[in-house]
Amino acid sequence: MKILVCISNVPDTTSKINFTADNTQFDTTGVQFVINPNDEFGLTRAMWFKEKQGATVHVATVGGQQAEPTIRKALAIGADEAIRVNTEPTDGFFVAQQLAEVIKQSEYDLIIAGRESIDYNGGMVPGIIAALLDINFVNTCIGLEIEGNNATAIREIDGGKEKIATTLPLIVGGQKGLVEESDLKIPNMRGIMMARQKKLNVVDPVEAIKATQDTKFDKPAPKGPIKMIDPNNLDELINLLHNEAKVI
Repeated sequence: MKILVCISNVPDTTSKINFTADNTQFDTTGVQFVINPNDEFGLTRAMWFKEKQGATVHVATVGGQQAEPTIRKALAIGADEAIRVNTEPTDGFFVAQQLAEVIKQSEYDLIIAGRESIDYNGGMVPGIIAALLDINFVNTCIGLEIEGNNATAIREIDGGKEKIATTLPLIVGGQKGLVEESDLKIPNMRGIMMARQKKLNVVDPVEAIKATQDTKFDKPAPKGPIKMIDPNNLDELINLLHNEAKVI
């Protein structure tokens, strides 16, 4: 089985976010970038298929040279080969077209992408890839088993879970539950050293449509002042919650 894991290079959630050029551009100064968490769950599941079923695992990202440390981490975790499409990921539809072209070149059996990236939260890339390539698609996937050419997936739905039987080739939009946080792998020194010897293919982007454009960013409003209430003064607390905060 040949697996492709799509990786997004995203800011660490602990990073302080700022914008420049009149709030039209993201300021990367001092920001540490990591593997998108939803993608990392997918990568860990792909490594399970490699260990248990002998699958070959490739990873792909759309981004400039600054994304290479992130894709190298995926190699250090255990992926066999990496592909970087040398262009900035400015739009979900544009990214999906680039990844679809990568998939066409190698005919992967299983493609795992995160349900969404934590920077723009578009939630569109895996679904668009499935539409472009006309392959089976399961979103919000929290469980996946493969036996031969058959796949059994569990996805999260409103109020419960849904179990789906389908066939390969398949693309899933993964999230927490595909594996648990305790299952995530941390690269060891041996993996880091081996990653330097693994192939990282840099490919040119294909001509593709950019369907959307970000025009401006707004940060959340600053938090208001905090009002301290004496723990013994429950009447005042109830009064403020009822008349001022209006939450009860």
